Amino acid sequence: MSVLLDHLPVIWQGLVVTLQLTVASFLGAAVLGVLITAMRVSPVGVLRAMGTAYVETFQNIPLLVLLTLAFFALPEIGIKADALVTAIVAISVYTAAYIAEALRSGVNAVGKGQGEAARALGLTFRQSLWHVILPQALRTVVQPLGNIVIALLMNTTLAGAISVVDLTDEAKRVNLVEAQPIAIFVGVGVMYALLASVIGYVTGRLERRLVMVR
Repeated sequence: MSVLLDHLPVIWQGLVVTLQLTVASFLGAAVLGVLITAMRVSPVGVLRAMGTAYVETFQNIPLLVLLTLAFFALPEIGIKADALVTAIVAISVYTAAYIAEALRSGVNAVGKGQGEAARALGLTFRQSLWHVILPQALRTVVQPLGNIVIALLMNTTLAGAISVVDLTDEAKRVNLVEAQPIAIFVGVGVMYALLASVIGYVTGRLERRLVMVR
């Protein structure tokens, strides 16, 4: 671990980039995932088909392919952004498919009577989904969403393929100088494990609290 302490400033910088990627990508994926979920449970057949096509498409495209395509193809159509923003967009689009699938399973777990009661009160589909169905659905999928965030954290390591200097990439650079791969990558692996443990702990506590609220 001493070799990491010797290069603490650059390791810290890489950790900050990894956290930025994780948080920003999750927020983007969450917003998009909710929209895709709404499409998938919509009474409009075309919207359901579009939502299903989105999930099926992005769950079957490797993230590395999506990152590379976004990095090289977007500038060709006039959309220019730096590597970090491109990575956030690509990871968000990819992760949204998994969030949408988790939320859809939560929506399906909500009793049909809830939707019928909302309609009886005069709520529109959008209002019943937002105020009645989704809040209950979220309570049932906290842990799956936590697992998705952990997977997202691990997926950020692929951003190095498009020149994003994250924690893993900084570790590679340190290793080029120090040539101590075991110490460096074990240390970085412990950092990822600690971050994943924090996410798991927070989602576990949140899940237990929401169960108590119910």
